[in-house]
Amino acid sequence: MDWNRIKTIFIIAFLILDLFLLSQLMTKTRQFEVKDNPTTEENLKSDGIKYDGLPKNVVSDHYMSANSKVFTEEELAKIEDKVEFPEDGAAIHVTLKKPIVVNEKQKFLELNDFISSHVLYGENYDFWNYDEEEGTITYYQKYNDKPLFMNRSAQLVFQVNENGEAISYDQTMLDLDTFEPISEQEELYAAFKALETLYSKGFLKPGSEVVKSELGYFTLVNMEATQVVLTPTWHFLVKNKDDTMENLLVNAFEGQIIQAQQQTTEKTKME
Repeated sequence: MDWNRIKTIFIIAFLILDLFLLSQLMTKTRQFEVKDNPTTEENLKSDGIKYDGLPKNVVSDHYMSANSKVFTEEELAKIEDKVEFPEDGAAIHVTLKKPIVVNEKQKFLELNDFISSHVLYGENYDFWNYDEEEGTITYYQKYNDKPLFMNRSAQLVFQVNENGEAISYDQTMLDLDTFEPISEQEELYAAFKALETLYSKGFLKPGSEVVKSELGYFTLVNMEATQVVLTPTWHFLVKNKDDTMENLLVNAFEGQIIQAQQQTTEKTKME
């Protein structure tokens, strides 16, 4: 019997076994590393956060500036209801002769029709929310189909009485003719990247659902009493497990989350 040959065969066999075990160990180590560093998508899924339907196209935009609109006497004369306004004409209060029944189940159809036919430049406003506790229904102006989020210089706010009727409204507006870009066109954060920022900062709660996502503008700075600078902004309407709704805003250029005091949490239903 050739013991040296047998010895060599055993050594080779053990080397092959060691190499096999080493490869298995490396494979399992890589698997553990992957599990220890899950992707954002995996984290969102494990937390039960739903976000279907996010815009996926790459978008570019500018910083914009605009001036407050001053309503003229000719424009105000078109309003059939009682109008009150300050001397500068930049904000008006209108008391309705005939209250409008607020019907949330019909998505405020009657109120929307009134806005389209009786409110100055009503076609330029989009629904934002109905706050039953405050008794207000808010619409914000849009520019190029992009909403001007939470902009007090570009809003339409209806007051609702105890009978669920809209009885008056306050209106402000940014002059559409004064909108102009004030920076070079730049690529914006993708919607998912903005959502990822919200998640990493703890703004998305487990079990929540993103029910609406849209790109618009938020006021970056008020240059003077009548002029504003606007930045492209992502808006996410999030429904939490307790059915409360949150409006979350992310600067689409810099990825910064809009400060907490500029966010709203509503216990009412939103469109």
